[in-house]
Amino acid sequence: MRLLFASLASVGHTYPLIPLAVAARDAGHEVHFAAGTAVHPPLAANGLRPFRPGDAFYEVYAEDLEPELARLRPDLVVHEWGLPGAAVAAERAGIPGIWHGFGRMYPDGIGLELPTGNPEVAGRRHVDICPPSLQDRDFLDTERRIELRPVPFSPPGALPALLGRRTSRPLIYLTLGTAFGTPELLRTAIAGLTTLDARVVVAAGRVPPQELGGIPENVTVQPWVPQAELLPYVDAVVHHGGSGTTLGALAAGVPQLLLPQGADQFANADAVSVAGAALRLLPGEVNADAIAEQTRRLLPQHGTGEQRDAARALAEEIARMPSPATVVRRLPEYAETA
Repeated sequence: MRLLFASLASVGHTYPLIPLAVAARDAGHEVHFAAGTAVHPPLAANGLRPFRPGDAFYEVYAEDLEPELARLRPDLVVHEWGLPGAAVAAERAGIPGIWHGFGRMYPDGIGLELPTGNPEVAGRRHVDICPPSLQDRDFLDTERRIELRPVPFSPPGALPALLGRRTSRPLIYLTLGTAFGTPELLRTAIAGLTTLDARVVVAAGRVPPQELGGIPENVTVQPWVPQAELLPYVDAVVHHGGSGTTLGALAAGVPQLLLPQGADQFANADAVSVAGAALRLLPGEVNADAIAEQTRRLLPQHGTGEQRDAARALAEEIARMPSPATVVRRLPEYAETA
């Protein structure tokens, strides 16, 4: 089969599709990936033939993709939730298409069109990488779901050197993602976490590390870390509530403190905290002392283990979900019935 994947040109929207695209490539399918150039390097490194359709740099509209569909004539288009235009273009071209989620179904009003809201393409199948116990009940009940295990992806890179130091102190990972981080919030979180007897790895993201001021000895700050490789070593994750970090931590069985800032992050924080695998602090509740106290509750030597046990249970649920290789074997069937 010839497959065309399509996503917004951002880490949070592109990376969730890469495991399925790589599995399709490994199975011998011809894979192409339409996205803005910002995410081309990891796509090219994995042999996914990235290209920029039309004038698209971040979003891809139907008119951007229509000439490429005529050129490639794919057998199936896999388009993520953030690209309703890709779904419309595939429908108009008579090419089967499947939505691909990036986490829990997001609420209305966050700046993305709900994939269930466009009558032209609302009935298409969905690849759903959210564990069913966390997914929106209405979505589970009404959509044509293709369950897929969330597989954390990040480009390979060097893990922080402190991982090589043998110590009894727990390891905390702090990130505010690539879109919502501010120097003020990162400084506040670092100030709180440094009061704990722990090692801290910070992925600064959009915040230049020099804007964080003096860094304590037990804190390592890097612009970027290979998150998928780091998470198995971590005892707690303090983060913004983005879907990628949320699901990555859950897949590793790691409890979380969520500091939601926008987009789908508040809904994610609600769902994971209700499931018992996380604690949360809303913007008006955030200060260094609160971050320290809530994170302390997640650490093995201080907390009750409630969040850790719930996170492990969700990790087991995720491990039982179908792998990308399993889902790829059924893509010809899905193309016929999409």
